[in-house]
Amino acid sequence: MADTGDESDSADPDVPSGSAAGSGSGATSGDERPGAVVVPVERTPTLRATVAHAIETAADGDFSAVHFVEIASWRDGDPESEDRTAAAERVLERVSAWAEADLADSDAEGADVAIVTDLIGSDDYLFGPDDYVRVLAEYAANNDVDSVLLDPEYTPVGNTTLLQPLEFALSNTELTVETAPVTRPTRRERLRSEATGIRFAAMFGLSLAFYFVLGDPLYWFDWVTGVASAAIVSITLSRISFDADPALPRTPLRLVRGAIYVPVLLYEIVMANLVVARVILDPRLPIDPTMNRMRVIVGSGLPLMTLANSITLTPGTLTVRARDSDLYVHSLIPWARDGLFDGSLERWTRFVYYGRSSARLPTPRERDDCAILQGPDATEDLPIAATDGGAETGETPVAVGDRSSTPTDESAGDAAEVTDR
Repeated sequence: MADTGDESDSADPDVPSGSAAGSGSGATSGDERPGAVVVPVERTPTLRATVAHAIETAADGDFSAVHFVEIASWRDGDPESEDRTAAAERVLERVSAWAEADLADSDAEGADVAIVTDLIGSDDYLFGPDDYVRVLAEYAANNDVDSVLLDPEYTPVGNTTLLQPLEFALSNTELTVETAPVTRPTRRERLRSEATGIRFAAMFGLSLAFYFVLGDPLYWFDWVTGVASAAIVSITLSRISFDADPALPRTPLRLVRGAIYVPVLLYEIVMANLVVARVILDPRLPIDPTMNRMRVIVGSGLPLMTLANSITLTPGTLTVRARDSDLYVHSLIPWARDGLFDGSLERWTRFVYYGRSSARLPTPRERDDCAILQGPDATEDLPIAATDGGAETGETPVAVGDRSSTPTDESAGDAAEVTDR
């Protein structure tokens, strides 16, 4: 098992990278056998059945090689990356053992199938379906893979099913996409699994504590209503609110660092209030409202939500949209925009969730991961609004008076006349 990097890019495309097992050594050189299939894996209730289906299909002669890959939702060098890499390698080892056993038990003739396992995407931050598909397509191109088999319960981001948007993004590639026809768990089983365990206990404790902050912990009626409210919140939100199970010492340390962050955020809010108030009271009203884009490195889920809301709570800036790792933020004055690009809140968010070492990463300005989208100082075109999954363009919106940005010969005169008016 090996990470895909420079070695996989320079490897012979006829020889799959990673660890291979089975009676064959890869795809045959002629057209007698079809190409290979890649199966993104993650620990799911249907993983074992998906592996069995992939091997059965390959043993029947549909594929000459099966690549089981885990797409890393973390980046090498990040806090806890070593533990998460080790856990991913254990999953791949188990998948390889299952595949070898299924291939050995296959009665089909000519089961000359290569089994390959690999961990990919750990050298970059992946935030959404487009990033996952990009890494998957690069791996497929480097290893002569032409098909993708998806586990119906594939959830690489931990708390949201990514299968449907992943299928949509894969439809824009040349890869053949198929979902393994395996039995999904019933909805009752999924709900029960979400409402039990350490996530339920953590959410229940936090909800009950917050309820008592607003109420009276010495009043019996608040205990009754508090326990009922905390139970409902925990059942419905325990899997949504936590990307991973709370663990020692990670969770207590995050709570302590979060307590340190609260006064810092309050200070930023007070300072921004004073600056914005001064601008409002100035007769010249020196404002410069612009839309800005900033690619942040805080991870997905709760850390990204924390940063986006912290920016919105600070007067002078408003988070308009979060798309993958890009935050689109409206700023009222240049001072607020400069503070945004200097990355103070981003660094504090990384400190809360990953520790002091992560807070030393370069700022968006130092990484050149920021852009101004409006005004004379714009460095990028303002993208036309598009629905999720659709392509965003960098074209400037057509003015109301312009009937067409590229008029035909018949309407060229009318368009020019309208423009003149």
